[in-house]
Amino acid sequence: MDLRFTQEEIAFREEVRAFFRDNVPEATRQKLLDGEMVTKEEYVAWTRILDARGWGAPHWPVEYGGTGWGPMKQYIFLEELQRYPAPQPLAFGVNMVGPVIYTFGNAAQKARFLPRILNLDDWWCQGFSEPGAGSDLASLKTRAVRDGDHYVVNGQKTWTTLAQYADWIFCLVRTDPEAKKQEGISFLLIDMKTPGIEVRPIVTMDGGREINEVFLTDVRVPVENRVGEENRGWDYAKFLLGNERTNIARVGMSKQRIARIRELAAREMSGGRPLIEDPRFREKIAAVEVELKALEMTQLRVVAADARRGNTGRPDPASSYLKIKGSEIQQATTHLLMEVMGPYAMPYQPEADDFSNEPPIGPGYGSHAAPSYFNNRKVSIYGGSNEIQKNIIAKAVLGL
Repeated sequence: MDLRFTQEEIAFREEVRAFFRDNVPEATRQKLLDGEMVTKEEYVAWTRILDARGWGAPHWPVEYGGTGWGPMKQYIFLEELQRYPAPQPLAFGVNMVGPVIYTFGNAAQKARFLPRILNLDDWWCQGFSEPGAGSDLASLKTRAVRDGDHYVVNGQKTWTTLAQYADWIFCLVRTDPEAKKQEGISFLLIDMKTPGIEVRPIVTMDGGREINEVFLTDVRVPVENRVGEENRGWDYAKFLLGNERTNIARVGMSKQRIARIRELAAREMSGGRPLIEDPRFREKIAAVEVELKALEMTQLRVVAADARRGNTGRPDPASSYLKIKGSEIQQATTHLLMEVMGPYAMPYQPEADDFSNEPPIGPGYGSHAAPSYFNNRKVSIYGGSNEIQKNIIAKAVLGL
């Protein structure tokens, strides 16, 4: 298999790099380099720059505002975006609900929602998981009862990422409690301003507040906001989750992080010399780089196979390899970053009484290393836990 890039693909990579150099706000880029979260306003501003260029949803069909790029150009674009780095298009809109709407939605839904997703006029969040329905999502209990031209929704969703910013939430709800678990579920689009919705933050171990509980009490949702057929929501959810796992290896992100580790290790001293000169530390970096190169080659093989096969609407089972190894490498790089920063990695929390009279120590970027390390513990779980991915490999690839 020839995995070399064509001259056209090389030229496209240079075009993408030049666009990022000229258009990504420097303050936004520096925040990402330092491991800091960008604000909602910064995220929206960058998304609108991408949309104006026509690159807001590289994998969407042209008729809905996509680029018409094949799998290889999509891969190149995402790798360069992660390596620069720049914020990725909001996954809940572009990768998840958007494809569901243009594949299964009606004409009115497409016209209403798709342009606003591309321009981030609407910020979406995902209402799937519940306190008793995470890994076994089909056990969800949030009910939607038909009342004329509306559904009345009651229930609770959890682990809802960035719900505090959201204008809309796409939800799986149970519309037929008598049917088998997967057969009584519908897919609803719900305006977050609807009376009866309450968002409560969940503080994570890194001190962040990116996930939330969402409570729905007698929330009235127009029937016109149901995507597709009633009780067919499980099919749409499986389609969505296949899109969620697209490009989950994050090769470009890991490349950028390794470059950052090398840069910072050249500044930080250990035993009277820069840490990057320590042979044992260099061995650790090299070991991760070897794993990353193998992952990159595997991803290129998957992308090349996708290009030959065409769009089947079904994820390649081999993408499970990418999820497992990609998440392991992401976690390894955050561990190395912690090692570089040492005691400076301790986050500064001015709101905590014990630290209120103490100034932060060390470089500003150091305090983001520990939160990044802790936050990245989740990457081996979301998008299909690594244990589940191993089962997929055993069944669909090895035939066990």
